[in-house]
Amino acid sequence: MTSGTIKPRSKGISRRAFLAGTGTAIGSGAITGFPTIWAQNIKDVVLHHAGPPVTAIPAIAEQATKDLGFTVQMQASENADLLNRFLSQSSAIDCADISLVYMRYLIGRNVLQAIPLSKFKYWDQTIPLFTKGEYPDGRKAPQQGITPTMILYATDASGQKVTDGTPTDFVTGIPTVTNGDTLGIRPDLVSRPITSWADVLDPAFKGKAAIQDNPTIGIIDVAMALEARGDITYGNKGNMTKEEIDKTVKTMMDIKQSGQFRSFWTSFDQSVNLMASGEVVIQSMWSPAVAAVRSRGIPCTFQPLKEGYRGWGYTLGAMKHLDGLKLDCFYEYMNWYTSGFEGSFIARQGYYSAQPENVRKYLTPAEYAYWFEGKPAETDILSPFGKIMEKAGKSRDGGSLWERLGNIAVWNSVMDEDRYVTRRWNEFITS
Repeated sequence: MTSGTIKPRSKGISRRAFLAGTGTAIGSGAITGFPTIWAQNIKDVVLHHAGPPVTAIPAIAEQATKDLGFTVQMQASENADLLNRFLSQSSAIDCADISLVYMRYLIGRNVLQAIPLSKFKYWDQTIPLFTKGEYPDGRKAPQQGITPTMILYATDASGQKVTDGTPTDFVTGIPTVTNGDTLGIRPDLVSRPITSWADVLDPAFKGKAAIQDNPTIGIIDVAMALEARGDITYGNKGNMTKEEIDKTVKTMMDIKQSGQFRSFWTSFDQSVNLMASGEVVIQSMWSPAVAAVRSRGIPCTFQPLKEGYRGWGYTLGAMKHLDGLKLDCFYEYMNWYTSGFEGSFIARQGYYSAQPENVRKYLTPAEYAYWFEGKPAETDILSPFGKIMEKAGKSRDGGSLWERLGNIAVWNSVMDEDRYVTRRWNEFITS
Protein backbone atom coordinates (compact mmCIF):
# COMPACT_ATOMS: atom_id res chain seq x y z
CA MET A 1 0.00 0.00 0.00
CA THR A 2 1.41 3.39 -0.91
CA SER A 3 1.95 6.10 1.68
CA GLY A 4 -1.11 8.27 2.13
CA THR A 5 -3.56 5.58 1.04
CA ILE A 6 -6.43 5.21 3.48
CA LYS A 7 -6.56 1.68 4.78
CA PRO A 8 -9.81 -0.18 4.17
CA ARG A 9 -11.94 -0.99 7.15
CA SER A 10 -11.94 -4.55 8.39
CA LYS A 11 -14.11 -7.06 6.55
CA GLY A 12 -16.27 -7.63 9.62
CA ILE A 13 -19.96 -6.94 9.19
CA SER A 14 -20.79 -3.24 9.11
CA ARG A 15 -23.53 -1.64 11.14
CA ARG A 16 -25.40 -0.83 7.92
CA ALA A 17 -25.19 -4.45 6.76
CA PHE A 18 -26.24 -5.65 10.19
CA LEU A 19 -29.27 -3.39 10.20
CA ALA A 20 -30.22 -4.35 6.66
CA GLY A 21 -29.83 -8.03 7.36
CA THR A 22 -31.63 -8.08 10.70
CA GLY A 23 -34.36 -5.51 10.17
CA THR A 24 -37.05 -8.18 9.78
CA ALA A 25 -35.90 -10.04 12.86
CA ILE A 26 -35.80 -6.86 14.90
CA GLY A 27 -39.24 -5.84 13.72
CA SER A 28 -40.69 -9.22 14.63
CA GLY A 29 -39.28 -9.06 18.12
CA ALA A 30 -36.95 -12.01 17.53
CA ILE A 31 -34.06 -9.83 18.72
CA THR A 32 -34.72 -7.90 21.92
CA GLY A 33 -32.93 -4.94 23.49
CA PHE A 34 -32.61 -3.07 20.18
CA PRO A 35 -35.16 -0.32 19.39
CA THR A 36 -37.19 -1.23 16.33
CA ILE A 37 -37.69 2.40 15.38
CA TRP A 38 -33.91 2.92 15.32
CA ALA A 39 -33.44 0.21 12.71
CA GLN A 40 -36.38 1.35 10.61
CA ASN A 41 -35.62 5.06 10.57
CA ILE A 42 -31.83 5.32 10.71
CA LYS A 43 -31.51 5.69 6.93
CA ASP A 44 -33.59 8.87 7.09
CA VAL A 45 -31.42 10.60 9.69
CA VAL A 46 -29.20 13.48 8.56
CA LEU A 47 -26.62 14.88 10.96
CA HIS A 48 -25.43 18.39 10.11
CA HIS A 49 -21.84 18.81 11.27
CA ALA A 50 -20.38 22.34 11.25
CA GLY A 51 -16.74 23.27 11.61
CA PRO A 52 -13.83 25.21 10.11
CA PRO A 53 -12.66 24.23 6.61
CA VAL A 54 -9.59 22.39 7.92
CA THR A 55 -11.74 19.86 9.84
CA ALA A 56 -15.23 19.97 8.25
CA ILE A 57 -14.07 18.00 5.24
CA PRO A 58 -16.65 16.34 2.93
CA ALA A 59 -14.52 13.21 2.46
CA ILE A 60 -14.77 12.52 6.20
CA ALA A 61 -18.56 12.88 6.12
CA GLU A 62 -18.75 10.58 3.10
CA GLN A 63 -16.86 7.84 4.92
CA ALA A 64 -19.01 8.26 8.03
CA THR A 65 -22.15 7.95 5.92
CA LYS A 66 -20.87 4.73 4.36
CA ASP A 67 -19.92 3.22 7.70
CA LEU A 68 -22.87 4.28 9.85
CA GLY A 69 -25.90 3.94 7.60
CA PHE A 70 -27.24 7.45 8.15
CA THR A 71 -26.17 10.66 6.43
CA VAL A 72 -23.55 13.07 7.74
CA GLN A 73 -23.27 16.43 6.00
CA MET A 74 -20.35 18.79 6.56
CA GLN A 75 -20.85 22.56 6.70
CA ALA A 76 -17.58 24.52 6.61
CA SER A 77 -17.33 28.15 7.73
CA GLU A 78 -14.42 30.39 8.63
CA ASN A 79 -14.02 30.98 12.35
CA ALA A 80 -15.87 34.27 12.85
CA ASP A 81 -18.84 33.09 10.78
CA LEU A 82 -18.78 29.77 12.61
CA LEU A 83 -19.13 31.41 16.01
CA ASN A 84 -22.01 33.53 14.74
CA ARG A 85 -23.74 30.37 13.50
CA PHE A 86 -23.34 28.71 16.88
CA LEU A 87 -24.88 31.69 18.66
CA SER A 88 -27.68 32.57 16.25
CA GLN A 89 -28.41 29.46 14.15
CA SER A 90 -27.62 26.50 16.38
CA SER A 91 -30.96 24.87 15.55
CA ALA A 92 -29.69 24.37 11.98
CA ILE A 93 -26.63 22.50 13.27
CA ASP A 94 -26.59 19.13 15.02
CA CYS A 95 -22.96 18.85 16.07
CA ALA A 96 -19.82 20.86 15.56
CA ASP A 97 -16.06 21.12 15.87
CA ILE A 98 -15.81 23.70 18.65
CA SER A 99 -12.53 25.25 19.69
CA LEU A 100 -11.66 25.49 23.36
CA VAL A 101 -11.81 29.26 22.93
CA TYR A 102 -15.35 29.28 21.55
CA MET A 103 -16.55 27.16 24.47
CA ARG A 104 -16.12 30.29 26.57
CA TYR A 105 -18.75 32.03 24.42
CA LEU A 106 -21.16 29.07 24.28
CA ILE A 107 -21.27 27.50 27.74
CA GLY A 108 -24.26 28.75 29.71
CA ARG A 109 -26.21 29.97 26.66
CA ASN A 110 -28.25 26.82 26.03
CA VAL A 111 -26.42 26.18 22.78
CA LEU A 112 -24.81 22.87 23.77
CA GLN A 113 -25.79 19.86 25.82
CA ALA A 114 -23.47 17.87 28.03
CA ILE A 115 -22.21 14.51 26.79
CA PRO A 116 -22.22 11.62 29.29
CA LEU A 117 -18.81 9.96 29.39
CA SER A 118 -20.66 6.65 29.64
CA LYS A 119 -21.59 7.12 25.95
CA PHE A 120 -17.99 7.60 24.83
CA LYS A 121 -15.88 4.53 24.04
CA TYR A 122 -12.43 6.08 23.89
CA TRP A 123 -11.96 8.17 27.03
CA ASP A 124 -9.07 5.96 28.17
CA GLN A 125 -7.40 6.46 24.77
CA THR A 126 -7.71 10.27 24.96
CA ILE A 127 -4.46 12.10 25.66
CA PRO A 128 -4.04 13.21 29.30
CA LEU A 129 -3.36 16.75 28.16
CA PHE A 130 -7.13 16.98 27.72
CA THR A 131 -8.42 14.66 30.42
CA LYS A 132 -6.01 15.54 33.27
CA GLY A 133 -4.21 18.70 32.18
CA GLU A 134 -0.88 16.91 32.20
CA TYR A 135 1.61 15.17 29.95
CA PRO A 136 2.18 11.37 29.81
CA ASP A 137 5.23 11.82 32.07
CA GLY A 138 3.11 13.55 34.73
CA ARG A 139 4.26 17.12 34.06
CA LYS A 140 1.48 19.68 34.40
CA ALA A 141 0.47 21.54 31.24
CA PRO A 142 1.09 25.32 31.12
CA GLN A 143 -1.68 27.39 32.64
CA GLN A 144 -1.50 30.42 30.32
CA GLY A 145 -4.61 30.88 28.18
CA ILE A 146 -7.61 28.51 28.14
CA THR A 147 -6.37 25.02 28.95
CA PRO A 148 -8.53 22.03 27.97
CA THR A 149 -9.51 21.14 31.53
CA MET A 150 -10.76 24.68 32.17
CA ILE A 151 -13.76 24.13 29.88
CA LEU A 152 -14.09 20.36 29.49
CA TYR A 153 -15.93 19.06 32.56
CA ALA A 154 -19.58 20.04 32.98
CA THR A 155 -20.91 20.31 36.52
CA ASP A 156 -24.03 18.29 35.63
CA ALA A 157 -26.08 16.84 32.78
CA SER A 158 -27.32 20.26 31.68
CA GLY A 159 -23.85 21.27 30.50
CA GLN A 160 -24.41 24.94 31.33
CA LYS A 161 -21.57 25.28 33.83
CA VAL A 162 -18.06 23.86 34.06
CA THR A 163 -15.91 22.82 36.98
CA ASP A 164 -12.52 24.19 37.96
CA GLY A 165 -10.99 21.20 36.20
CA THR A 166 -12.31 18.59 38.58
CA PRO A 167 -13.44 15.55 36.54
CA THR A 168 -17.14 14.68 36.39
CA ASP A 169 -19.25 12.21 34.45
CA PHE A 170 -20.23 14.84 31.85
CA VAL A 171 -18.20 16.83 29.34
CA THR A 172 -19.02 19.87 27.22
CA GLY A 173 -17.54 18.16 24.17
CA ILE A 174 -15.41 15.18 23.18
CA PRO A 175 -11.71 16.02 22.56
CA THR A 176 -10.87 15.49 18.90
CA VAL A 177 -8.13 17.62 17.31
CA THR A 178 -5.14 19.44 18.74
CA ASN A 179 -1.83 21.01 17.75
CA GLY A 180 0.69 23.68 18.61
CA ASP A 181 0.96 26.61 16.21
CA THR A 182 4.07 28.54 15.31
CA LEU A 183 5.52 30.61 12.47
CA GLY A 184 5.54 29.38 8.89
CA ILE A 185 8.58 30.35 6.84
CA ARG A 186 9.88 30.07 3.30
CA PRO A 187 13.31 28.55 4.02
CA ASP A 188 14.45 29.31 0.49
CA LEU A 189 13.70 33.03 0.94
CA VAL A 190 14.49 33.97 4.56
CA SER A 191 18.28 33.60 4.08
CA ARG A 192 19.07 32.86 7.76
CA PRO A 193 17.99 30.51 10.57
CA ILE A 194 14.67 31.36 12.23
CA THR A 195 14.70 30.45 15.93
CA SER A 196 12.37 32.88 17.73
CA TRP A 197 8.91 34.40 17.57
CA ALA A 198 10.78 37.74 17.57
CA ASP A 199 11.94 37.03 14.01
CA VAL A 200 8.53 37.97 12.60
CA LEU A 201 9.30 41.54 13.75
CA ASP A 202 12.86 41.64 12.36
CA PRO A 203 13.31 44.60 9.98
CA ALA A 204 15.18 42.20 7.70
CA PHE A 205 11.71 40.94 6.68
CA LYS A 206 10.15 44.36 6.29
CA GLY A 207 7.18 44.15 3.94
CA LYS A 208 7.48 40.36 3.85
CA ALA A 209 5.90 39.43 7.20
CA ALA A 210 2.28 38.72 8.11
CA ILE A 211 0.15 37.82 11.12
CA GLN A 212 -3.41 36.60 11.32
CA ASP A 213 -6.21 39.11 11.80
CA ASN A 214 -8.00 37.47 14.71
CA PRO A 215 -8.05 39.45 17.96
CA THR A 216 -8.22 36.47 20.31
CA ILE A 217 -5.37 34.61 18.59
CA GLY A 218 -3.43 37.33 16.78
CA ILE A 219 -2.69 39.26 19.95
CA ILE A 220 -1.17 36.14 21.52
CA ASP A 221 1.12 35.67 18.51
CA VAL A 222 2.07 39.33 18.88
CA ALA A 223 2.70 38.84 22.59
CA MET A 224 4.94 35.85 21.91
CA ALA A 225 6.99 38.00 19.53
CA LEU A 226 7.18 41.05 21.79
CA GLU A 227 8.09 39.06 24.88
CA ALA A 228 10.73 37.16 22.91
CA ARG A 229 12.16 40.48 21.70
CA GLY A 230 12.25 41.85 25.23
CA ASP A 231 9.62 44.59 24.82
CA ILE A 232 7.17 43.29 27.45
CA THR A 233 7.13 40.60 30.12
CA TYR A 234 3.56 39.37 30.56
CA GLY A 235 2.00 37.92 33.67
CA ASN A 236 -0.21 35.71 31.47
CA LYS A 237 -0.11 36.14 27.71
CA GLY A 238 -3.48 34.38 27.54
CA ASN A 239 -5.16 36.78 29.95
CA MET A 240 -3.57 40.23 29.70
CA THR A 241 -4.32 43.24 31.84
CA LYS A 242 -5.56 46.42 30.18
CA GLU A 243 -2.13 47.94 30.68
CA GLU A 244 -0.48 45.00 28.91
CA ILE A 245 -3.03 45.19 26.08
CA ASP A 246 -2.41 48.91 25.62
CA LYS A 247 1.36 48.53 25.56
CA THR A 248 1.10 45.61 23.13
CA VAL A 249 -1.14 47.49 20.71
CA LYS A 250 0.91 50.71 20.91
CA THR A 251 4.13 48.83 20.13
CA MET A 252 2.54 46.96 17.26
CA MET A 253 1.09 50.15 15.78
CA ASP A 254 4.60 51.58 15.66
CA ILE A 255 5.90 48.41 14.00
CA LYS A 256 3.04 48.45 11.51
CA GLN A 257 3.71 52.07 10.59
CA SER A 258 7.30 51.13 9.75
CA GLY A 259 5.95 48.90 6.95
CA GLN A 260 6.87 45.58 8.56
CA PHE A 261 3.71 43.75 7.55
CA ARG A 262 2.66 42.81 4.05
CA SER A 263 -0.73 41.56 5.19
CA PHE A 264 -3.05 40.50 7.98
CA TRP A 265 -4.70 37.33 6.81
CA THR A 266 -8.17 36.18 7.82
CA SER A 267 -8.54 32.81 6.08
CA PHE A 268 -6.65 29.62 5.43
CA ASP A 269 -6.51 30.28 1.68
CA GLN A 270 -5.11 33.77 2.17
CA SER A 271 -2.26 32.46 4.31
CA VAL A 272 -1.46 29.76 1.75
CA ASN A 273 -1.45 32.15 -1.20
CA LEU A 274 0.67 34.74 0.58
CA MET A 275 3.34 32.17 1.34
CA ALA A 276 3.16 30.26 -1.94
CA SER A 277 3.51 33.45 -3.98
CA GLY A 278 6.54 34.61 -2.00
CA GLU A 279 4.82 37.88 -1.09
CA VAL A 280 5.36 36.78 2.51
CA VAL A 281 8.34 34.78 3.77
CA ILE A 282 7.49 34.62 7.49
CA GLN A 283 4.08 34.65 9.17
CA SER A 284 1.89 33.10 11.82
CA MET A 285 0.48 29.99 10.19
CA TRP A 286 -1.51 26.77 10.60
CA SER A 287 -0.03 23.35 9.96
CA PRO A 288 -2.45 22.42 7.12
CA ALA A 289 -1.64 25.72 5.42
CA VAL A 290 2.04 24.78 5.47
CA ALA A 291 1.05 21.38 4.09
CA ALA A 292 -0.94 23.05 1.32
CA VAL A 293 2.06 25.14 0.28
CA ARG A 294 4.30 22.07 0.26
CA SER A 295 1.79 20.12 -1.81
CA ARG A 296 2.39 22.71 -4.56
CA GLY A 297 6.07 21.77 -4.57
CA ILE A 298 7.07 24.98 -2.78
CA PRO A 299 9.40 24.87 0.27
CA CYS A 300 7.61 25.83 3.48
CA THR A 301 8.51 25.05 7.08
CA PHE A 302 6.35 24.99 10.21
CA GLN A 303 9.23 26.33 12.24
CA PRO A 304 9.93 25.17 15.81
CA LEU A 305 10.87 28.15 18.00
CA LYS A 306 12.75 28.32 21.28
CA GLU A 307 9.88 30.03 23.12
CA GLY A 308 7.48 27.20 22.31
CA TYR A 309 4.11 26.84 20.60
CA ARG A 310 0.69 28.42 20.93
CA GLY A 311 -1.53 25.45 21.75
CA TRP A 312 -5.14 24.84 20.83
CA GLY A 313 -7.73 22.11 20.68
CA TYR A 314 -11.16 21.24 19.33
CA THR A 315 -13.98 19.22 20.78
CA LEU A 316 -16.97 17.61 19.09
CA GLY A 317 -20.02 19.21 20.68
CA ALA A 318 -23.71 18.28 20.53
CA MET A 319 -26.30 21.02 20.06
CA LYS A 320 -28.95 21.44 22.72
CA HIS A 321 -31.88 20.47 20.47
CA LEU A 322 -30.63 16.93 19.74
CA ASP A 323 -32.80 14.21 21.27
CA GLY A 324 -34.28 10.80 20.59
CA LEU A 325 -33.11 8.91 17.53
CA LYS A 326 -30.97 11.78 16.28
CA LEU A 327 -29.12 11.99 19.59
CA ASP A 328 -28.52 8.24 19.44
CA CYS A 329 -27.07 8.72 15.97
CA PHE A 330 -24.82 11.50 17.27
CA TYR A 331 -23.38 9.15 19.88
CA GLU A 332 -22.71 6.59 17.14
CA TYR A 333 -21.04 9.28 15.05
CA MET A 334 -19.05 10.60 18.02
CA ASN A 335 -17.50 7.18 18.57
CA TRP A 336 -16.89 6.69 14.86
CA TYR A 337 -15.31 10.16 14.62
CA THR A 338 -12.75 9.33 17.30
CA SER A 339 -12.09 5.74 16.23
CA GLY A 340 -9.27 6.52 13.79
CA PHE A 341 -10.39 7.38 10.26
CA GLU A 342 -10.98 11.08 10.88
CA GLY A 343 -7.78 11.26 12.90
CA SER A 344 -5.78 9.75 10.05
CA PHE A 345 -7.25 12.23 7.59
CA ILE A 346 -6.36 15.29 9.65
CA ALA A 347 -2.97 13.76 10.55
CA ARG A 348 -2.04 13.96 6.88
CA GLN A 349 -2.63 17.71 7.16
CA GLY A 350 -0.33 17.95 10.17
CA TYR A 351 -2.91 17.90 12.99
CA TYR A 352 -3.05 15.46 15.89
CA SER A 353 -5.97 13.34 16.99
CA ALA A 354 -6.72 13.41 20.71
CA GLN A 355 -6.86 9.58 20.43
CA PRO A 356 -3.56 8.95 18.61
CA GLU A 357 -3.42 5.19 19.10
CA ASN A 358 -6.78 4.82 17.33
CA VAL A 359 -5.25 6.53 14.31
CA ARG A 360 -2.39 4.06 13.98
CA LYS A 361 -4.46 1.38 12.22
CA TYR A 362 -5.51 3.85 9.50
CA LEU A 363 -1.98 4.98 8.65
CA THR A 364 0.85 3.01 7.13
CA PRO A 365 3.75 2.36 9.53
CA ALA A 366 5.81 4.89 7.58
CA GLU A 367 3.10 7.53 7.94
CA TYR A 368 2.64 6.99 11.66
CA ALA A 369 6.39 7.09 12.25
CA TYR A 370 6.62 10.36 10.33
CA TRP A 371 3.56 12.18 11.67
CA PHE A 372 3.47 11.02 15.29
CA GLU A 373 6.96 9.80 16.14
CA GLY A 374 9.08 12.39 14.36
CA LYS A 375 11.09 9.79 12.46
CA PRO A 376 12.49 10.25 8.94
CA ALA A 377 9.97 9.26 6.28
CA GLU A 378 10.62 5.79 4.88
CA THR A 379 8.46 6.61 1.85
CA ASP A 380 7.13 9.76 0.23
CA ILE A 381 4.51 11.36 2.49
CA LEU A 382 1.22 12.29 0.86
CA SER A 383 -1.50 14.77 1.76
CA PRO A 384 -5.05 13.47 2.41
CA PHE A 385 -5.75 14.14 -1.25
CA GLY A 386 -2.78 12.20 -2.61
CA LYS A 387 -0.31 15.00 -3.32
CA ILE A 388 3.33 14.59 -2.30
CA MET A 389 4.02 16.71 0.78
CA GLU A 390 7.39 15.37 1.82
CA LYS A 391 10.01 13.25 0.14
CA ALA A 392 11.35 10.06 1.69
CA GLY A 393 14.13 10.73 4.17
CA LYS A 394 12.70 13.98 5.56
CA SER A 395 11.53 14.42 9.16
CA ARG A 396 8.52 16.33 10.38
CA ASP A 397 9.01 19.92 11.52
CA GLY A 398 9.06 19.97 15.32
CA GLY A 399 9.64 16.26 15.82
CA SER A 400 7.28 13.87 17.59
CA LEU A 401 3.81 14.41 19.04
CA TRP A 402 5.11 15.06 22.55
CA GLU A 403 8.12 17.10 21.44
CA ARG A 404 5.59 19.53 20.00
CA LEU A 405 2.71 19.35 22.46
CA GLY A 406 5.21 19.10 25.29
CA ASN A 407 6.50 22.56 24.36
CA ILE A 408 3.31 24.64 24.50
CA ALA A 409 3.93 28.06 26.02
CA VAL A 410 0.38 29.43 25.96
CA TRP A 411 -3.07 28.25 24.85
CA ASN A 412 -5.49 30.11 22.63
CA SER A 413 -7.72 32.18 24.84
CA VAL A 414 -10.69 34.45 25.46
CA MET A 415 -9.36 36.96 27.95
CA ASP A 416 -11.25 38.56 30.82
CA GLU A 417 -10.79 41.81 28.87
CA ASP A 418 -12.07 40.21 25.67
CA ARG A 419 -14.15 43.19 24.51
CA TYR A 420 -11.30 45.57 25.19
CA VAL A 421 -8.88 43.30 23.31
CA THR A 422 -11.20 43.25 20.30
CA ARG A 423 -11.61 47.04 20.28
CA ARG A 424 -7.90 47.73 20.59
CA TRP A 425 -7.01 45.04 18.02
CA ASN A 426 -9.38 46.59 15.49
CA GLU A 427 -7.74 49.95 16.14
CA PHE A 428 -4.39 48.33 15.39
CA ILE A 429 -5.61 46.73 12.16
CA THR A 430 -7.19 49.94 10.86
CA SER A 431 -4.35 52.24 11.99
